[in-house]
Amino acid sequence: MKVLVAVKRVVDPNVKVQVRNDGSGVAISDVKMSLNPFDEIAVEEAVRMKEKGWVTEVVAVSCGEERCQETLRTAMAIGADRGILVKTGETLQPLAVAKLFKALIDKERPDLVLMGKQAIDNDASQTGQMVAALADLPQATFASSVEVADGKVKVTREIDEGLETVSLTLPAVITTDLRLNEPRYVTLPNIMKAKKKPIDVLTPEELGVDISTRLKVLKMAEPPKRSAGIKVPDVDTLIDKLKNEAKII
Repeated sequence: MKVLVAVKRVVDPNVKVQVRNDGSGVAISDVKMSLNPFDEIAVEEAVRMKEKGWVTEVVAVSCGEERCQETLRTAMAIGADRGILVKTGETLQPLAVAKLFKALIDKERPDLVLMGKQAIDNDASQTGQMVAALADLPQATFASSVEVADGKVKVTREIDEGLETVSLTLPAVITTDLRLNEPRYVTLPNIMKAKKKPIDVLTPEELGVDISTRLKVLKMAEPPKRSAGIKVPDVDTLIDKLKNEAKII
């Protein structure tokens, strides 16, 4: 089995982001960047599948600027065998990324596509579903457990009512949830090994994909600051304020 794993370069989750003065977006220059945490879980799951003998090759894929190679090296330090960078300086929206993955699926013919359920920069949670639709593949989202056997994959996924278990025929697309696994610590020897692993660089034009933007960000702003709370002397005052000031009862 071959597995394609999506990896996205995002602002490190420990960094407090700032909105640009003109409201056009988030300032990311001179900000620490890292592998999207949900994608890191997807890479870890693919590597565990290989360690169990279910998978023979793990291919990490990233779409974006040249510096995304750093993200691919991180994925390969975790255990991915090689990387593919779809290089572009354009801002990519979920549909564009999904189209690029569709082209790569046609080219690489993977048995399984693993993606984080969402990226922490835009929280869109759309790309995996779009990839499955464009490639006409079965999908399971928000996976908390994955097992492969007899040409099928059994996925336990988290839904509002609890847990749901589905069986998919391969090839398929799976998006990973937070509780699927805990990614391993990347050791220095594996970081050094990752530097020698190959990365293929492609362009959207080579893949025949139109990455034109369909959405325009009109304005971005920080949420309003919450006002300080107050103490009330008794329950009657509390009820009065909730009813007449907050108007929530």
